[in-house]
Amino acid sequence: MNLLLLFAQDFTSAHRVQLTGRRLQHLLLVKNVAVNDTLEVGVLNGKVGQARVLSINAQQVELDVQLDKASVAPLNVNVILALPRPKMLKRILQTVSAMGVKQLSLIHSAKVEKSYWQSPWLEEEKMQQHLILGLEQAKDTLMPEVICYQRFKPFIEDIAPVLIARTKAIVAHPGRGGLCFNESAKDGKQAITLAIGPEGGFLDYEIQQFERAGFQTCHLGERILRVENAIPVLLGRLI
Repeated sequence: MNLLLLFAQDFTSAHRVQLTGRRLQHLLLVKNVAVNDTLEVGVLNGKVGQARVLSINAQQVELDVQLDKASVAPLNVNVILALPRPKMLKRILQTVSAMGVKQLSLIHSAKVEKSYWQSPWLEEEKMQQHLILGLEQAKDTLMPEVICYQRFKPFIEDIAPVLIARTKAIVAHPGRGGLCFNESAKDGKQAITLAIGPEGGFLDYEIQQFERAGFQTCHLGERILRVENAIPVLLGRLI
């Protein structure tokens, strides 16, 4: 936890905060904080700053908080991702959150098992738990938005054209198109919509539908990476 993330309900007054639970345990067992120590803090979807420990015990910690700086700038990339296995989804949510993605669309694909959509990890509260861990890692306060689309055809025909408006739309697929972001794409002047398929990639039909919707295809070279590895590699080329 590189940033102690605060929520509106934590505040007892304009500059006073009381914490219990996971964050308290982290401060006690990992940070080993004491009275008068200072911590880097931020309020969800708001500013960052510092907090001074006023008191701390096994039940709660009380902080004096001063928020005076904007959060780190978001990555100018929207991600479309074929729904991965639930176990992998938890790690991916933390990754995209830590890397600054603020819009994530989870979509269906022929290679996505229908049972994945029944996973309890798709519940908003559970997804936010992992998104928060990513924010804490990256010293970010801006919560990403995650939207689920369980039908591919309505998504690619009706939703995708709206998502990619005024962006450079790219679908990553092994062996298709040119090398992803071979030319400089780091100036942040143009937003990017990046689509990533399931393990084994999208079907040829699905790729054709992406291309018809206005996406360009690209690949990462000769090596075929797992989805959870391909995501940070692709996003890392844009930071």
